[in-house]
Amino acid sequence: MRGRLKVYLGYAAGVGKTYQMLVDAQELKRQGKDIVIGYFEPHGRADTIAQTSGLELLPRRRIEYRGAVFEEMDTDAILRRAPQICVVDELPHTNVPGSGREKRWEDILVVLEHGIDVLTTMNIQHLESLNDQVSQITGIKVRETLPDWVMKQADEVVMVDLTPGALLNRLRRGVVYAPDKAEKAMENFFREPVLVALREMALRQTAHELDIRQPVPDGSAPGIVPSAVMASDALSHRGTERLLLHITSNPATAALIRRGRRVADYLQADCIAVAVERSARLESLTPEERDRLNKHLEFARNLHIDTRVLEGEDAALTLVEFARANRVTQILIARPHKTPWTAALGRSLVQRVVRLATEMRVTIVADRKKGGAR
Repeated sequence: MRGRLKVYLGYAAGVGKTYQMLVDAQELKRQGKDIVIGYFEPHGRADTIAQTSGLELLPRRRIEYRGAVFEEMDTDAILRRAPQICVVDELPHTNVPGSGREKRWEDILVVLEHGIDVLTTMNIQHLESLNDQVSQITGIKVRETLPDWVMKQADEVVMVDLTPGALLNRLRRGVVYAPDKAEKAMENFFREPVLVALREMALRQTAHELDIRQPVPDGSAPGIVPSAVMASDALSHRGTERLLLHITSNPATAALIRRGRRVADYLQADCIAVAVERSARLESLTPEERDRLNKHLEFARNLHIDTRVLEGEDAALTLVEFARANRVTQILIARPHKTPWTAALGRSLVQRVVRLATEMRVTIVADRKKGGAR
């Protein structure tokens, strides 16, 4: 049987995610559970470190990369030890090259498949579908992201909350970072308006996670059934909404994909990403355009969105006919770039899709921030 996943969600470093996770781990140990720490990041926080007392801490794997030695979670050591429950900090972490898997969440999925329960932590800004919104709020592009479908694997999501004022007070007292680092943090990421916005985002996400884990029709409690059963139930009770995302080589397409994934999740709708080209082999595109389009298609697949490449001379007509044949209710299309000739061409495409798709909602998604795909 697959292990159960519990995620402790926060909106910033220092709100107490790891501390609360370890408090719960201590309680599980008192209940007689066989629990170990697979990976723990202390960040020099004495109160958090104190909560590890008496818990078995598995050794880390040491990996040499570019002349330096790094320590990562040792997944094989966890599987050999085979505890009932494993505590793993920082779910979205990117492993150093040579670790075997690129992301820590991939390691955790392996641990779960071996029937071991996992307690883990993450901040809201690492959720992939929120990447553009977080960048707009903070001015920082988060590189370590977690696909939304991984969060859906969680049997339980707990938000660890702290008011922005209290968090800033902890920061000033040196509880979160050393004084010099804390001062720089308050000038950048740890500004009160930013923290308020991120906290609101985390609260909304937690409410959404709660909603999709409501009791199933037979009366079972949320989180009691395995995640695979919950996913099947959700699919069988989806609404009538079906979303279609228009995929192109336009850099704004990445924001469109994130927006589409998020809208589909909230509506519990099916979602498909479609590119329309004169040739399915993409011969009409330049090498650069072909590379960008393929990256966007791969990005959509990574977010568990079905993808298609359609052939058609008339992109708008091909797109709408496909949408009609597949009972699509909403089309999301990126706002075209404001370059002299592509803007006119793009407006023509958008306008024709709006005119043709009379029975569907057409949403034009703007890329709030100039830049590349991901």
